[in-house]
Formats: sequence, structure tokens, C-alpha cells
Amino acid sequence: MTGLLRPALSLVGLFTLLLGLAIPLGFTGLAQLAFPWQAQGSLVEREGRVVGSALVGQDFSSDRYFHPRPSATTEADPEQPGQTRAAPYNAGASAASQLAPTSAALLAAVRERIATLGPAPVPADAATASGSGLDPHISPENAARQVARVAAARGLPEARLRALLAAGTEAPELGLLGAPRVNVLRLNLALDSLPATPPR
Repeated sequence: MTGLLRPALSLVGLFTLLLGLAIPLGFTGLAQLAFPWQAQGSLVEREGRVVGSALVGQDFSSDRYFHPRPSATTEADPEQPGQTRAAPYNAGASAASQLAPTSAALLAAVRERIATLGPAPVPADAATASGSGLDPHISPENAARQVARVAAARGLPEARLRALLAAGTEAPELGLLGAPRVNVLRLNLALDSLPATPPR
């Protein structure tokens, strides 16, 4: 019996070290060398301080900023054990709402969001949450609908914000994959970097 167990246990130990430790560490090291910024979480810094990640959405709700796509992430509710509560952009709980397209709750949520967005048509990403709940991008159409609100809140000309939006619009990967998109964190950081409009 021992003669059968020893080689089996040796193989389990060997493959555990190889596949569970050596190969993951090797790939981590290669990623750090080849793509250091991405391997470190694509962190965005401002004045030497990390303000977020280019890959994780944040909850901008002030009229002075462009708003991200809705988020359906949740967290444990400390007041009701076993229950969850809404926690938009909770990076520790990436998930969608899990509501089917025919769900009455999903339809009600979308209608509620549309009601706050003004006249139709409303871009889909302005009224629906992403699959991860952490999408850092919005469509250029979604951002363009917000220009008037942000310009009014900041006292800036809309043309200036449209130029900023055009400069911040990212093309599809390799010119083919995906759609044009705008990273909300980067756009808002660029917005904060605009010099103030001189008083008239």
C-alpha cells in the first residue's frame, strides 16, 4: 500500500508546487516586466497620489463631473445579517444585478433612471448597469448628453467641454474591437485640470 501511495503523493506535491506556485509566480514576473502599469492595477495618479484605477469605475455624482454608468454592485448589510444593500462601484463585489431582460424590477430601475436623464433617446449605457458593475467607460453619446449640465455647474462654455470630450474619446482596440468609449475618471481629471474661465 505504501508503495502505491508514495509516488501518488509525490506527484501531487510536485504538481502543487509547479502548477500552484512556480507557474503563477513566473507569469506574474513576466507580466511585471512586460506590462508593469497594467500588472500593478492600471493605477491613475494625480500629484503623486493614487486616485483610482483606469479599469474600475467610481461613483461621481456631483453635477460638476461626468457621471459613470449605473452600478448594481452590493455589500453585506450590517443591520440585516444575510442580506445585502446597494453599494455602487464596490470593487470587492463585482457583479451584475442578475435580473432577466423580462424582469419587472429591471424595467422599473431602467425607467427610473431614464426619468432623471431628460428627453429621449437615452444611450443604453446611461440607463443600464454593466455586467461587472464596475465599468470605467461610458459611450461618447452618454458623455455628450452630460456636457450641458457639467458646463453649467462649472461656468464653462460647452464648446470647451466638447473639445475635452473629443480629446478623451478612445478608439476601438486595434481599430476593430469594441466601440469608441470615454474613461470617466480620466475625463473628470482632465476636467479638473482645465484653467478656470476668467470672470467677464
